Amino acid sequence: MAVQLLVETADLLKCRFALSPLWETVAAVRTLADPRRQAYHLPWLRKLRPELDEKQLSPLLTLLPRTGYTPDFLTPPPTGPLSEIEDELARVADTPLAHVREELRRCLHGPERKTPPRPEVADRLLADPARTLAQLVTLIRTCWNWLIAPQWPQLRDLLDADIAVRSRQLAEGGLHRMLTELHPTITWHELGALHIAAPHRTRHPLGGQGLLLLPSAFVWPTLTVVVEAPWQPTLIYPARGVGDLWQSSPHPSASQSLQRLIGRTRARVLTSLHKPVSTSTLARNLSLSPATVSGHLTALRDADLVTRYRVGRTVYYAPTALGTALTSPPPTEPTPPEDGR
Repeated sequence: MAVQLLVETADLLKCRFALSPLWETVAAVRTLADPRRQAYHLPWLRKLRPELDEKQLSPLLTLLPRTGYTPDFLTPPPTGPLSEIEDELARVADTPLAHVREELRRCLHGPERKTPPRPEVADRLLADPARTLAQLVTLIRTCWNWLIAPQWPQLRDLLDADIAVRSRQLAEGGLHRMLTELHPTITWHELGALHIAAPHRTRHPLGGQGLLLLPSAFVWPTLTVVVEAPWQPTLIYPARGVGDLWQSSPHPSASQSLQRLIGRTRARVLTSLHKPVSTSTLARNLSLSPATVSGHLTALRDADLVTRYRVGRTVYYAPTALGTALTSPPPTEPTPPEDGR
């Protein structure tokens, strides 16, 4: 079975990427409760566990079932490439109450839900949609400040780097390559349909709205498709590099020989380019000033060790083939066979 997104020419022209602090916040709350999503986030979870108050999170967790429908009004697709959390929360707060009531009822008592919620919690959420909406906005803001805001620079670097890689895939292999490499469950059919493996079957024409592509650090190992009106069709997929997100030393150290060849700091900069990265991100990762990093990147580029390209208003740097060869470990010498004497 699969979700089939029927794509027209107008949709291809309106495909775009975006980042959503709101989505990452809600997905992080889901990760707290779903062991399947926790594999890459254990260092982050260990820091949070002593402060975890599941009773406080109960209203939101009740609306994030492991199987079943999740209210779309909690995470409206962003309207621009990067929204501020308060702007996104304002959109949630402005959801028409009739829409809130309908989505709450479907989430709490719809046929898709396998495990029913506790009756007293469900009744309280449905009794007064206006109060529930205000409570959810406040709770999501609290979760943002607690779960995401302290790590947002690190998370945004990850998501930005993913979009940079996808942009290169688009430039080098076209839309087909970029879309099908987002996730193993995605395939493209020649008759203009994007197939996404799912436990249910549905066909949805994009109808000229295009497709919004949203990388996420917390959606792994699955992906999420939003096609319900009135939202723009959205595909949320796992960002590349999630496995290194919480590592304390994600950048390998430069070899002594490379440091002697081009200098210690310049070697650190080159070795840290294991994925496309901007000057500001690299400066933050290496605890250097942007001006210092920019100077070293210019020298490395002049030496044909680094290349750069622009995505929107951001310039990304990546090693050339020569730069990659210099930072790769030397091949291991094979052990000579014994002569048998």
